[in-house]
Amino acid sequence: MHKFGDVVLGGLFEVHYTSVFPKLTFTSEPQQPVCKGFDTLGFRHAMTMAFAVDEINKNSKILPNLTLGYSLYDNCGALAIGLSGALSLASGQEEQFLLKENCSGSPPVVGIVGDHYSTFSIASANVLGLYKMPIVSYFATCSCLSDRQRFATFFRTIPSDAFQVRAMIQILKYFGWTWFGLLVTDDDYGLHVAQSFQSDLAESGKSCLAYLEVLPWDTNPNELRRIVNLIKTSTARVVIVFAHEIHMIQLMKEVAQQNVTGRQWIASEAWTTASVLQTRELAPYLRGTLGIAIRRGEIPGLKDFLLKIRPDTNDNNGNNLVKQFWEHTFKCKFKPSDWNDKETACTGNENIELAETEFLDVSNLRPDYNVYKAVYALAYALDDMLQCEPGKGPFNGHSCASLQAVEPWQVLHYLQKVNFSTNFGDQVSFDENGDALPIYDVMNWQQLPDGKTGTQNVGEVKKSISGGEELTLDENNIFWNTDSNKPMRSVCSESCPPGTRMAREKNQPECCFTCVSCSGGKISNKTNSLECFSCPEDFWSSPHHDHCIPKKTEFLSYQEPLGICLTTTSLLGTFICAVVLGIFIYHRRTPIVRANNSELSFLLLVSLKLCFLCSLLFIGRPRLWTCQLRHAAFGISFVLCVSCILVKTMVVLAVFKASKAGGGANLKWFGAMQQRGTVLFLTCIQAAICVAWLVSSSPTPYKNTQYHNDKIVYECAVGSTVAFGVLLGYIGILATVSFFMAFLARNLPNNFNEAKLITFSMLIFCAVWVAFVPAYINSPGKYADAVEVFAILASSFGLLVALFGPKCYLILLKPGMNTKKAVMGRYTKS
Repeated sequence: MHKFGDVVLGGLFEVHYTSVFPKLTFTSEPQQPVCKGFDTLGFRHAMTMAFAVDEINKNSKILPNLTLGYSLYDNCGALAIGLSGALSLASGQEEQFLLKENCSGSPPVVGIVGDHYSTFSIASANVLGLYKMPIVSYFATCSCLSDRQRFATFFRTIPSDAFQVRAMIQILKYFGWTWFGLLVTDDDYGLHVAQSFQSDLAESGKSCLAYLEVLPWDTNPNELRRIVNLIKTSTARVVIVFAHEIHMIQLMKEVAQQNVTGRQWIASEAWTTASVLQTRELAPYLRGTLGIAIRRGEIPGLKDFLLKIRPDTNDNNGNNLVKQFWEHTFKCKFKPSDWNDKETACTGNENIELAETEFLDVSNLRPDYNVYKAVYALAYALDDMLQCEPGKGPFNGHSCASLQAVEPWQVLHYLQKVNFSTNFGDQVSFDENGDALPIYDVMNWQQLPDGKTGTQNVGEVKKSISGGEELTLDENNIFWNTDSNKPMRSVCSESCPPGTRMAREKNQPECCFTCVSCSGGKISNKTNSLECFSCPEDFWSSPHHDHCIPKKTEFLSYQEPLGICLTTTSLLGTFICAVVLGIFIYHRRTPIVRANNSELSFLLLVSLKLCFLCSLLFIGRPRLWTCQLRHAAFGISFVLCVSCILVKTMVVLAVFKASKAGGGANLKWFGAMQQRGTVLFLTCIQAAICVAWLVSSSPTPYKNTQYHNDKIVYECAVGSTVAFGVLLGYIGILATVSFFMAFLARNLPNNFNEAKLITFSMLIFCAVWVAFVPAYINSPGKYADAVEVFAILASSFGLLVALFGPKCYLILLKPGMNTKKAVMGRYTKS
């Protein structure tokens, strides 16, 4: 179809979707291929360009005083025919224009709208790019066409597949679909989509393909049967298809044949709005489909223009295509020779408004809207070019283009800078790659009241300010082809909850994994965590390993039963010592108290009281002062106690020797001053050991985690094991000396029988502390402190009972024996 004008725009459209090429022989005459399968929508696309040119010619604000023409070609769904049409537009035909005598003049066209398929556009752009011919496609989406070095003159009013792929990935993320299949056509459109998908999924790392299959270009039943069987057996419930309508028809026939239901189909822009697939037979399988669709637009006046298209009112240049459209729409023929039983003669007066055709349905204009924008983009580029002021132009010598000799490369310069808004409010401009501002509608296939299937706009996806993809969905209006009317799940492995980590299996996609629980002390607080993280030192993992909790603390506490028992025993011992001391003070003038060295007895009782009280320092949470004081108080108290016993034993032996002839001189060494001095001296040695210990390597509180990973055992680190050993060893030496001296005096006369009590008490003392050492070493944590407290209390009670029990018994219960005669051994029972 042609329309003459001062400047002509070319157009390439798919008015027929298939063609038959004659067999070539050396004898036959060359024949033209036969175009078949009239495409009503493809014809409407071409008519939309004709309408846009007509509208521009009527608009005085753009290209005034200039008539725009067009030259439209049908590619017949064949690359050879489409490329032939593109070459014809670029090179021209004799009847279209006349060359001037100097062989100069305007070329037949200065820009081309089209082609329909990506593969066709690649071929045309490769060739016409050599002539700097600008091409503005309305439907070719292959991301490869964004290569500016290869396709320097290619533009498009539809976003590239690179953005469409990212938009689909956004939809997959939105609904949590991480496991899906991908079907693509065996052409540049499908193969580049497959590459983009694999590349973008590798970058995101959160989704993966269950399978990737290439649909055969020609009908191949065995291959289609294999692909559909794979869809049926795969665990992936989401199937993404980048294919043309003809390939989807073939695929869905096999899907219906094998009755593959329970799949969520995701449609590319090529078949999202394909009414040929929205049939009752395919509804059970395709209903609920989500698809990416070309941005819908409105073109005022287009329907009125389409209504005027009649075979008797068009010029001869396009009358043949109009007749074919008329015959296809009304199922009639203009030539009587072509009639058959089902067809009637065409009159040309049929009412197209009553015909069942989508030709006049302008409520859902998508590719047509892109055609409209493409024509206007070339028109605005021409308008900007013609408004150039002489001397201020962008070409050599600041020259401007001339309408009489306009060149395509000059239009190309202005096309790159085009920026305008349509009547529908959409902005049109091209980026550095010739791509339009990316925006898509998200469509959903829903059941209409009449039982048919239709598409509903449920959202949009566009380029955000930050450069990413901005997805907006109205979930309430989405129809899901499930019993629950909710989106189905499609994952290879269910998400790993907090407290577990993902363990990927060898030779498996990233989406396929097992969930492994975090080990003790490690947590994961996110879903699908790749690793577990260790808790801080003072924290431990919760029972579900999803957060860290403070470790349980363990020490010998006043609140626990063991601590209460030991505390009670310690205070009881202290109380008994106080009672015994009170008894001895009250009866201090009685013979038993005086005969047993009352001053040392008083001091011994005080030291025993200190021994009982020092055990309290081992109970409660260890602090610096308690750690430093506990062993010092324990060591000094017991040395004071044992020193008193040792001096008492020495006094007993000295008194016994003094009772013999010539032994009185020994008593001068064991006077009161000497006794106090000896006790003080022996105690000062232990005090010096404690001071040296505290100064050199003081005991400190220590958080021990070696016993239990989930507990902190608070204990006192001794600081210096050697110092601790010296402290205990010194007590042991004094106790051993006291024991042997008392053992030597065990057979003294009855009036000096305290040596037997000292022997027995020191035997108990030594036995307790000999048993203490291995028990202390082998007791963990708080039980070590409990063992030490028990040893202190047991030895203290042993000394208290053994030394003072018999005396209190005589003082309180046998007062008749608390006399000088009894003490001297001359008491007789009455």
